[in-house]
Amino acid sequence: MIALLLALGSSLAYGCADFLGGLGARKAHVLRTVMVAAPASLAVELLLWPFLDASFSGGVLAWGAASGVASAVAFALLYRTLAIGPMNVLSPVTALVSAVLPVGVGLLQGEHLGVAGLVGLPLALVAVVLVSAGHGAGAARPSRTALVMALGAGAAIALQLVFLHQAPSDSGIGPLIVGRAVSSAVTLAAAGAMFRTLGSERPAYAISATAGVLDSLANLLFLLAVRSGDLAVVAVITALYPAGTVLLARGVLDERIHRGQLIGLGTAAAAVGLLALT
Repeated sequence: MIALLLALGSSLAYGCADFLGGLGARKAHVLRTVMVAAPASLAVELLLWPFLDASFSGGVLAWGAASGVASAVAFALLYRTLAIGPMNVLSPVTALVSAVLPVGVGLLQGEHLGVAGLVGLPLALVAVVLVSAGHGAGAARPSRTALVMALGAGAAIALQLVFLHQAPSDSGIGPLIVGRAVSSAVTLAAAGAMFRTLGSERPAYAISATAGVLDSLANLLFLLAVRSGDLAVVAVITALYPAGTVLLARGVLDERIHRGQLIGLGTAAAAVGLLALT
């Protein structure tokens, strides 16, 4: 039950971070947004270090660095994918892949689900697709390039989660610190290489920094969740992060929640209830 609540918190934080990151990217080039968000995320991990402890063995460095590279790749591919569109097709693809791969890894590693879990898990995967699917341009077909990038973004997100799960369980927040340091270095290097093409817009500092803080919190909650529960269950609950984005868009931007998304939210609630019984 604790793992489920932590996973829900992680999902909500990811959704809020994506919403704010999207707002920031509307005001300036996405890499300018990342140049603020990534260091802010790392700063949170460093501030938590004295309270949550951290160790830096070879395994922690290796898995943490791998998660950082995957995080940087995921961010770049995700925003590029959504820029190409159509979002209502590509977003569910990305979210579903980010859930399915960790579920497969968890089951291959010997995790077992009861009857409620066997029903709740596929139900949650359906909810991921429904919640993240938008409205409009329903007949639009993504290009092969866009679809491949969406699959790549989902796989990179999934790998980030799997790599964090593989890090030694007694390492505290060491994997997060290493991952954020590597992710920040990669994104800042990319921004530096593309500096002349980024435009002159000033990034939304407060929004971008808050997105980074929330993303850091989401990673922390996910790490704590998989240390107290099954990767298969935690990953699919975390993948419900589009629900937070949808609800914030409704409350802040007055965007309409469409029928399919409402069904998805109800399906997600039912799936969470079933998974709580496992």
